[in-house]
Amino acid sequence: MSGQLPLPLPEVASSAASDLIPDASNAEALAWLEVPENWPLRRLALHGPEGVGKSHMLHAAAAERGWRLLEGPGLTMDAALADVAGTALDRADAAPEQALFHLINHAAEAGAPLLLAARAPPARWGTILPDLASRLRATQAVGVQTPSESLLAALLAKHLADRQLRVEPGVQAFLLSRLPRHAAAIARAVAALDAAALAGATPITRPLARQVLALDDRSETSA
Repeated sequence: MSGQLPLPLPEVASSAASDLIPDASNAEALAWLEVPENWPLRRLALHGPEGVGKSHMLHAAAAERGWRLLEGPGLTMDAALADVAGTALDRADAAPEQALFHLINHAAEAGAPLLLAARAPPARWGTILPDLASRLRATQAVGVQTPSESLLAALLAKHLADRQLRVEPGVQAFLLSRLPRHAAAIARAVAALDAAALAGATPITRPLARQVLALDDRSETSA
């Protein structure tokens, strides 16, 4: 059973391309992101469950290629019709349909890349406007899967290293066996443990993790 994170910490998410760790779960998406010139109709949509790294990929692509980064719910007609080098639109399924329709058309006319992200593939967004639905169905869609165990372990090790935290392998294994299986939860957990360890001037141990993150015991011996 995965533990819950009781502390009201903000989301901790990297936007650096160097922090994208290749894995079977994201290999296809990363390969497509390398070649926007090969996207059919210059559009690509990433889809997958929460916490698999879609937003990270959008931030990294936008930063690397000089594209603007927008959130679907806030998309306006003015933004849709702006002349830009490219657009990465997160939560694209929540964008106003008219604005999204014009964004797709304007990007296509300008030959500007358009990167979308949502939990479901665009053909399943329940779109009301028929013309928008047809454009979404024509958009190349690539799924991002739940991270593998090796990727989660690598993410945990990286977050610890970024904060210069030394944590015994057994404690890392303990955390991985109990934390929710997505990247944001691991980042939040490391931030909470770092804060608690600093406040108490104590190393990060299983008892500390149990206390700070409300993780269950499962008959584990303390470190």
